Amino acid sequence: MALRFSGAWRFHPPPNGTLINSATPTEVTNEFFVLIGRTATQGDRQAVLEHFKGYFCTAVGTTHVWSSNAGWAETDLSNYMYEAANNAPLFIEAMVDACRTVQTLGDHFYAPDDAMLNQILANHRVGYEIRGDELVMRETADAVVIVPDPPPTMTENAAGILRQSLGRADQLLAEGRDREAVQEILWLLETVSTAFRGIDTTTGTVEGNYFNRIVRDLRRLNRGTTLDRILNWIENLHGFLSSPTGGGVRHGVDLNEGVALSPHEARLFCNLIRSYIAFLLTEHARLDTRGPDVTLEFHTRAR
Repeated sequence: MALRFSGAWRFHPPPNGTLINSATPTEVTNEFFVLIGRTATQGDRQAVLEHFKGYFCTAVGTTHVWSSNAGWAETDLSNYMYEAANNAPLFIEAMVDACRTVQTLGDHFYAPDDAMLNQILANHRVGYEIRGDELVMRETADAVVIVPDPPPTMTENAAGILRQSLGRADQLLAEGRDREAVQEILWLLETVSTAFRGIDTTTGTVEGNYFNRIVRDLRRLNRGTTLDRILNWIENLHGFLSSPTGGGVRHGVDLNEGVALSPHEARLFCNLIRSYIAFLLTEHARLDTRGPDVTLEFHTRAR
């Protein structure tokens, strides 16, 4: 069964936004081609290549004709894939349909599943996600809060950690690993809070070393302000997600009273935390007067 998506995309794919929507990057085409090659090791090589080639011929609107040998089949498949890549939805549809019907070549055949394809798309910031029989735009169906670049007082290492963790959370969501995605973004929130350690304000110095103490110090030094109120909300969300009877993403989940985390809840929590991170980065730039040479030590953990 073909993937369901807007018929208009077959003629004019959506324009690029913060993600790539119109044409799939060359890196995606290359990785999909490698996956097809590995699938072809399970049987008659040309038959497998022709199977995939047929779907990409359909994507570009041409008739599928068998090549004279496996070598030419490989070359022709590559050409059709690169042509199909000019329309990302049609390209993805061709790959998904070919993978899902590969067992017509034999019951023992195995082809890449949706999770594997989604991971490749997410790795290269392609703005689509395969969800069952639907191809969904990630930017419209689940708009992602944009986190601004870290302020200049943060080291390049800290900025790298920020970008890497945000990308990792997006990838986990695309793979359907919802609890891990929330865990990743919650860890990043705790990490970003350490940037405030040692900041001098007009009412005192932030002396805490860890998330809870840093938040308490910031609230104490900014009573009655917007920052105070936002930090209260952050504390409540952090406490809920950490608790075994809440989100259970840090200390395990209570098997009797824990809350099952659904995909739409995970996306909500990730976006809420991204918005809090964006706010904290802006507040950090406002409060920190130590200058761009200050080194901020973000705590790290094993990945």
